[in-house]
Amino acid sequence: MTTIMGGERCSAVARFVAIGLAAVTLSASVQSWAQDDKMTPIAIPAQPDAIELGTGPLPAAKATESWHSQYGSRFARNVTVATLTPFLPDPAKASGAAVVVAPGGGFRTLSMDNEGFDVARALAARGVAAFVLKYRLRQTPADMAGFEKSMQEMVAGVTRAPQPAPGNAAADLAPQLADSTAAFRLIRARAAQWHVDPDRIGMIGFSAGAMLTMATTLSSDAKPAFIGNVYGPLGAMTVPQDAPPMFAVIAADDPLFGNRDFKLIDAWRTAGRPVEFHLYERGGHGFGMYQKTTTSTGWFDAFARWLDMHGLMKRKAG
Repeated sequence: MTTIMGGERCSAVARFVAIGLAAVTLSASVQSWAQDDKMTPIAIPAQPDAIELGTGPLPAAKATESWHSQYGSRFARNVTVATLTPFLPDPAKASGAAVVVAPGGGFRTLSMDNEGFDVARALAARGVAAFVLKYRLRQTPADMAGFEKSMQEMVAGVTRAPQPAPGNAAADLAPQLADSTAAFRLIRARAAQWHVDPDRIGMIGFSAGAMLTMATTLSSDAKPAFIGNVYGPLGAMTVPQDAPPMFAVIAADDPLFGNRDFKLIDAWRTAGRPVEFHLYERGGHGFGMYQKTTTSTGWFDAFARWLDMHGLMKRKAG
C-alpha cells in the first residue's frame, strides 16, 4: 500500500446533505434486516492496489478497521484511514473518462463489493477507469454484537430522527469531504500514468455515498465532470450554474427516500443543467449490483448508456 500526502478541510456542506443525513442507514436495505442474514466477521482482505490518500487517521478513533460479510457481499467498518483503489481498463480501449465510486452504508459501514468493487469492475470492462473510495467512517462498537445492535437501533429510529441543523453538516462530513477531494487530487496527479483525462473525472455514490457525491460537487474544489446519485435523497436545493450533468436513480419502494419529494431533479432542470432520472417501481434500498427480479437491476446498463451519450465511452478526438 502506497501513500501520498495531501487533503485539506473542505468548505461547508450544502443544505442538501443536511436534509438526508439523519436518515442514512445500511445500504443493504432496511427491508433486509428481516431476512435474518447474519453479519459474519471476516479477515480484512488483502488490498495490494489500495493507495492511502494522506488525509490522516480519523481524529480520536479508538476502534480499528474490521470487515464482515452479509448478503453475499463484504462490508468494511471503523475505517480510520482513507484509501483509493484503482480499477483500470485495458489501455487499448480506455476512453480517458474516470469515475470515483463512493459506496454507501450510513457513514458507519461501506458496502465494498456491491457498491464498490463490483461497480468499478463493470466500469473498467467498458473502458472507463474507476476508483473505489474507502472513506473514513463514524466509529461504531468494535464487537459484532454491539455493532448489530447499534445498527438495528439506528434503523428503528430512522423515521423518528429530527432533521439536523444545516450548520452541523459541515462538521459531520468534514473527514469524508477531505477524503473525496484528495481522491480527485490524486487521480489528476496521476492522470497520465492511468490514461485518464483530468477534465473527464466524475463521481458516483450510493445512499450515503450519494450524499458524499453531492457534497463533493457542491462544497469542494474537486469539480466532478459528471455525477451519479444512486438512491440518495433527492430533496430541493439551489443548483449552481456550473453544476455537472447528473444521473439519478431511486426505487419508488425505497423505504428511506422513495416516499419523499424529488425536487432535486426539478432544480437541476430549472437551472438548465443536464439530468437523467430513473424512478423504478420496485427495488428497495441498496440494490446496487445485486441481481434482482426488479427492473432496478438495469440501472447500470442505463448509466453506461448515459455515459456513452455524453461521449464518455469514447476517447476525445485529437
